Amino acid sequence: MATLLELLGGPAKRAAVIDDALRVLDAEVEDKSGFGGIAIKTAFKLVRGISPDFLRNTVDHLLDDFLKALDPIYQEALQRGVDARQHMTNNPDRVADLLLAITDGRAARAKNQMVKKAYEKLRDGAKKHVEAAVPRLGDLFARHVGN
Repeated sequence: MATLLELLGGPAKRAAVIDDALRVLDAEVEDKSGFGGIAIKTAFKLVRGISPDFLRNTVDHLLDDFLKALDPIYQEALQRGVDARQHMTNNPDRVADLLLAITDGRAARAKNQMVKKAYEKLRDGAKKHVEAAVPRLGDLFARHVGN
């Protein structure tokens, strides 16, 4: 069975997956409300101000690690004969832990102190936000992989 990295990380689909991931990110940030939402939107605006391509480049650099991390969940769905999107949606805790392990590692090594501080301020509540994004992530995978 092909891995998510093989299916989505190559040149044929990579740019479209990155574009779609940026739309998911925009939608998730837009949906945030309350004091937490204000903090997230402020941090997002700050990160966007670093350079026009900062988020695109960040998603591009994280994509391979994200695809490798989520591949076991995708392979489980295939082996069980269940819808991969639904399998992800049924496992938001696992998905969030896998993705946050990657971003935590990257943030710890970040050279840009402004980005590092913004990440550290938002990290405590990050898991619930990533879990909330899992249905949209599942939709992204369904659009690009099928199943």
